Amino acid sequence: MARDPVCGMEIEGQEGRYGAQYMGENFSFCSEDCKTKFEGNPQKYSDAMETPVSTTRKVVIVGTGQVGATICFSLMTSGLASSIVLIDLNPDLAEGHAMDLNDGLSFVQPVRIFAGNYSDCKGADIVVVTAGAAQKPEETRLDLVSENTRIFRDIIPRIVAHEPGILLIVSNPVDILTYVALKVSEYPMNRVIGSGTTLDTARFRFLLSRHCQVDPRNVHAYIIGEHGDSEVPVWSQANIAGLTLSQYCSVCERSCLSEEREEIFRQVKNAAYEIINRKGYTNFAIALAVVRIIISILRDENSVLTVSTLVDDYHGISNVCLSIPAILNMNGVSKHIHINLDDSERRQLLASAETLKGIIGKLDI
Repeated sequence: MARDPVCGMEIEGQEGRYGAQYMGENFSFCSEDCKTKFEGNPQKYSDAMETPVSTTRKVVIVGTGQVGATICFSLMTSGLASSIVLIDLNPDLAEGHAMDLNDGLSFVQPVRIFAGNYSDCKGADIVVVTAGAAQKPEETRLDLVSENTRIFRDIIPRIVAHEPGILLIVSNPVDILTYVALKVSEYPMNRVIGSGTTLDTARFRFLLSRHCQVDPRNVHAYIIGEHGDSEVPVWSQANIAGLTLSQYCSVCERSCLSEEREEIFRQVKNAAYEIINRKGYTNFAIALAVVRIIISILRDENSVLTVSTLVDDYHGISNVCLSIPAILNMNGVSKHIHINLDDSERRQLLASAETLKGIIGKLDI
């Protein structure tokens, strides 16, 4: 039985008399209207037909503070998960969020949301960990190491005892805690992932797009290394529509001076500090970044995202978790992308790795 790629209706026999071809494939439609819509944007609808989705689609969120709750809301509105479990040290908080979110279920696709416990990690595709002390004004992410490492030593064994699929670490300092989770869980490296610089990369692309007056989806640029003060902008590989920044700026009215680049990166690196100084925390953009990672995994997309992952001889760096472009699919991290770096970027990445290694070396793991 075929399915209409536009409306999703299952069709057979005479109901599928409306047909069209795209890229050598035959598509059937329940009406002339659906056929017309398809012909207006065939790639959109054919891609939707081919996108694989995990069969279980169960996601557990450990830690339901500002970030965890917003991740749940964003995931709920995405329509991707069939089950979302909230776990928190304060059960009433998790239950309150679940009750509040359930009141809105008539406005979204069906999903089961409930407060649970660690036993609910069994059968989960992904466990998202946001638990831990939050960054305060004037604090760096690395200031949170001791307290959050202690918390992870407690919760990670409780999670992996029920053998969930993939651990997605969001708590800060995310690179250190991804490494801690990897060692404590004894999971293979592809199944322990940190949100890393996924958000930093998005900020970088947005600020570049605003400066160059172009859609951010057409900007390709990465922030790698630590999700924090030693992160590295890869200017040498940044491009717009296949043109390097220098090439693009030469054919538009916008300049691309070193001072302007420095200001763009300063805003990227300091964005969280600026937000925390104003509202006390960050939650919206990081939630969207985390859901983007979840979607890439559950839909088996093979998307390239700058997540924190254990590296082995990446530009000479090994045995540390930091952010690099990586391919994500249903197995977690399937491949590291070895992008070319200029000498300055390589030195900065090595320094970022040494910063993280220096902290890891002081931890008893």
